Amino acid sequence: MVGTMVLVLMGCGVAVSLGCDPVNNIPAVVGTAFAFGLAVVAMAYTIGGISGCHINPAITLGCFLTGRMNGKDACMYIVFQVIGAFIGSALLFLLTSSSNDGAITGTGANDLQLGVSTLGGLLAEIIFTCVFVLVVLGATAKTNGATNNFAGLAIGLSLVLVHLVCIRYTGTSVNPARSIAPAVFQGGTALANLWIFIVGPFIGAAIAALIWKVVDPQEEK
Repeated sequence: MVGTMVLVLMGCGVAVSLGCDPVNNIPAVVGTAFAFGLAVVAMAYTIGGISGCHINPAITLGCFLTGRMNGKDACMYIVFQVIGAFIGSALLFLLTSSSNDGAITGTGANDLQLGVSTLGGLLAEIIFTCVFVLVVLGATAKTNGATNNFAGLAIGLSLVLVHLVCIRYTGTSVNPARSIAPAVFQGGTALANLWIFIVGPFIGAAIAALIWKVVDPQEEK
């Protein structure tokens, strides 16, 4: 819960503060991408030893489908990830609504970007969530001793990369909790299109889990 709260507050907070616009404000896009990645790195080394620092229902689903956690724990993780996201969004909403600067608005909610179709957005979320969750599964695998000490850094940097590509399509979710809470506070088309940012990441995570079960050296044993 705490980790997801920090991710949403910092990542979405930077997107709002910098006015992230994938067409007209490229520096803000880069800043937002790094904000989400750095938030993951920070939390990975803060709470990774406690919970594994999923802070993302898609990652939790991937871990469940690859047998790394049971169904009860997975459900509880997801519930508290969403709660944490709502806390982070509530804090951001409080900050933006109390600001006198008219440019500081919104909660960093995901939505289809200009010229992107519903199918295009859904495919983007599936593809990039698959890539991201696959990195998480690989970087944290017991068979991958070479990167385990740097797993948090590898995962954070991969999230930066995913954001740099995907922001132009959907604002980049790859995380249902990160999308649900900001959309509820922001409303409008962000809320109407919210299903894309729930269905897409879950499908992507399931595909990543399937790929990992095929390539995981542990499976051969």
